[in-house]
Amino acid sequence: MSNKEILKKLYQVIRPYRVQLAVAMVTMIFFASSTAGQAYILKPVIDQIFVEKDLSALAMLPFGIIGIFLLKSITYYIYTFLLERVGQSVIRDMRIRVFHHIHQQPVSFYNDYSTGTLISRVISDVSLMQQAVSNALVSCIRDTFSVIFLIGLVFFLNWRLSLVIFIILPIAATAIVKFGKIFRKLSRRSQEETAKVSDRLYESITGNRIVKAFTREDYEDQRFGNQINTLFNITIKDAKYRTMQHPIMELIGGLAISLIIWFGGKEVIQGTATPGTFFAFITALIAAYEPIKGISNINPAIQRGLAASTRVFELLDIEPAIKDKPGAQELKPFTNSIDFKDVNFSYEDGTQVIQGLNLTVPKGEALAIVGSSGGGKTTLTNLIPRFLDINEGQIQIDGVNIQDVTLSSLRRQIAMVTQQTILFNDTVRNNIAYGDLDASEEDIRRAASAAHALDFINKLPNGLDTLIGEGGARLSGGERQRLSIARAILKNAPILILDEATSALDTESEREVQKALENLMKDKTTFVIAHRLSTIINCDRIIVVKGGKIVEQGSHNQLLELNGEYETLYNMQYT
Repeated sequence: MSNKEILKKLYQVIRPYRVQLAVAMVTMIFFASSTAGQAYILKPVIDQIFVEKDLSALAMLPFGIIGIFLLKSITYYIYTFLLERVGQSVIRDMRIRVFHHIHQQPVSFYNDYSTGTLISRVISDVSLMQQAVSNALVSCIRDTFSVIFLIGLVFFLNWRLSLVIFIILPIAATAIVKFGKIFRKLSRRSQEETAKVSDRLYESITGNRIVKAFTREDYEDQRFGNQINTLFNITIKDAKYRTMQHPIMELIGGLAISLIIWFGGKEVIQGTATPGTFFAFITALIAAYEPIKGISNINPAIQRGLAASTRVFELLDIEPAIKDKPGAQELKPFTNSIDFKDVNFSYEDGTQVIQGLNLTVPKGEALAIVGSSGGGKTTLTNLIPRFLDINEGQIQIDGVNIQDVTLSSLRRQIAMVTQQTILFNDTVRNNIAYGDLDASEEDIRRAASAAHALDFINKLPNGLDTLIGEGGARLSGGERQRLSIARAILKNAPILILDEATSALDTESEREVQKALENLMKDKTTFVIAHRLSTIINCDRIIVVKGGKIVEQGSHNQLLELNGEYETLYNMQYT
């Protein structure tokens, strides 16, 4: 992504605040002019007071100095506050925008972007963008105005002596550009390694039980240490160039001042320039050198911000692979059947998972899906809420292609309970109410009771208001699963997907969860994926999926009589 493209996108980000930025820009111009005024005031101070000993000038000049400093103070406060406000607004807007964009992506998106990378984009990269927009970039504009005013003053005071600037400025500009390229490259590498540090940290913390169980604390320490060292080396390299840039710019400034003193001093001695002109000139030049040096000092921050902007905008430019088509309609309440018609699905690498599948599931049927691992069971159910999109064929609900309806209206009619129980670090109440944010206290308790969860909830320290920790860490596996069932019961969606909902539980917990599932499945059209065949014996129909195809279907007894795939699976578990 080129600088022009980045700046164009950044403009769109700050466009809502262009009035505030315009006011800040105007006050920066006044600030820069007051800086030039500070340098110019030296000429009458020296010539009229110290050389000509003019008492009237002595009476007036202090008021002029006070006026200049007052203007500078007021304008500094105005533009600094406005820019801080704009910067924080940009952070807020961009974080919300990136967060929203991430949630619009399909399930497959999260296979390509790690948790640490996404966290780094939302937290670190957006902060670096803000620094580039409200601090570095604006400081650069302010300093540029100051340089323009001060160089203008320098030419006004002594145009011949000012020609030295044309020797110095190209040298300084070349140094700034060279260092800028280095900082941009290092910043990109630094953020990539920071994301990897986040990944390491997230994995080791969430997997702490496995780390302890396998006594791999030292191994994880080493892996994390290696990653930190990689980031450290990049940071040190960045620091090396940043600290190198400063003395180089100082040397260039020293060269300029020495030339000015030599030429200017000669003019004063020869009488072609007054002492006041000379001191005002050299003060203006030194004052102009400071913002030039400032531009070089904030150059690393600008490059980091531009590199961060590139990463954020690259993420925002990813179009959701699954989204509402133009003119998509609301899906009406489910009343008849779900139909799979010649459905084919392949992953991006070409691996075909579902092949020519045809299936009709009438309303109210409990359909069990069994088969060996990798046969396409979970993929099949992920196609219904469009977590994945089919390549060929159609999935219809009441005769309507699900790709012709809005995602929100489709997913409102589907509830899920999966093997991996997802709970939030919040209260029991809010985790259950996630199924219906408008639910009353009575509704929440009714759902908890139906999920056989109310007894253990009442024993918690604060009942429904008990915080359950990250992922429900303060609850047992069975308790977590019953909360997720209560959440699904409260949603009361007509279509239910149960993906290995009891496979990770012990026998006693499974018994409680199975009772809860029976309550959940009442009057629902249910898709049940299960390895334990004992949990699906009472389903209305069982289909056996192998190689992405339905190879057998029927009741439990009918399938056993076929002496086929189902019997093989059954015998593996019970003989």
